[in-house]
Amino acid sequence: STPLYSSAASDVYKRQAATADHVFVADRELMDTVDVFKCLSAKNGAEVWAVRFPCMGELDFGASSRATPLIHDGVVFFFGAFGHLHAVEIATGEILWQMDIRDEFGADDQRKWGMCSSPLIVNGKLIVNPGAKAASLVALEPKTGKVVWKSPGSPASYGSFLAGAFGGRLQIIGYDLKTLGGWDAATGKRLWTLTPPRDNDFNVPTPVPFGDKLILTTENNGTRLFRFDENGVIDPKPIATHADLAPDSHTPVVVGKRLFGIWNRLYCLDLNDQLKTVWEGENDAFSSYCSIVAAGDRLLVTTLEGELLLIDAQADKYHLLGRVKLFEGERGVYSHPALVGTRLYLRGNFALVAVELKPE
Repeated sequence: STPLYSSAASDVYKRQAATADHVFVADRELMDTVDVFKCLSAKNGAEVWAVRFPCMGELDFGASSRATPLIHDGVVFFFGAFGHLHAVEIATGEILWQMDIRDEFGADDQRKWGMCSSPLIVNGKLIVNPGAKAASLVALEPKTGKVVWKSPGSPASYGSFLAGAFGGRLQIIGYDLKTLGGWDAATGKRLWTLTPPRDNDFNVPTPVPFGDKLILTTENNGTRLFRFDENGVIDPKPIATHADLAPDSHTPVVVGKRLFGIWNRLYCLDLNDQLKTVWEGENDAFSSYCSIVAAGDRLLVTTLEGELLLIDAQADKYHLLGRVKLFEGERGVYSHPALVGTRLYLRGNFALVAVELKPE
């Protein structure tokens, strides 16, 4: 896992996405007054093109993009922290269309941490969440930005959405400011609302599918497993709960019948046995934010200090297989890695690093 190369980067809170040929990143320039969206060569990190957009303002933890770029049908979609959405042709770097979704749909709430949800493609529609009264969730045509449908509702939360068939119905699931909801993917009609028993969650972790069930995890309500009825409506009473796994921003992952999540330690929970704890793993890295990538029988954990931890996901106890540090002097690597085949990309404060995971 020796780094293949590094490329300059200026802010850790932004995300990256990648293909076999390109890596897409977001930055800030000119004294933090300009959004810049870059396409880099996956081969060597060299800049292929860049799009710059004047964008002034201040947010907690910086003004840079929080959303992961979305790659779809030859286009990459960049979503800035103040709500500016850009559709850029990958081959040329040409802006096909752009939109300030908060201004376009009339969102007027105060955003302490900006717009954070990553754009989503569902059945050929581009899904974004302006959080406006008349347009809480919106579907757009990816090639033109034309509105397909808009759903009224509440201000946006800080988490991303997912799409899947639950209760036999294709729906979009995610949070508004205070509740979880499901929306019909074809029409945008809100199908159901789930209000948690304890309020004041930030609603940052993304809901996690497990077959036709759904896993939720938040800081005030812990981890819960839900089922759906035959109409695609969530049963408000969870099948199982686990109070101790309660991260405020980390999203757990599923491997087989196990759920892995980090909150002061690494938890392995049995999804087939009432979220019973299989084991807990202690490590100094788990006391702060971490991201997890799961594949087969392994977990790859990235830490705030820029380390990679390789963990056995099939073992009956916590088993650390390897540990390597990609950055020196880092204390704030919040960026989730991008993984393409055996190539992993990770952002630090000042560099994007490419790592080959395949054994030499």
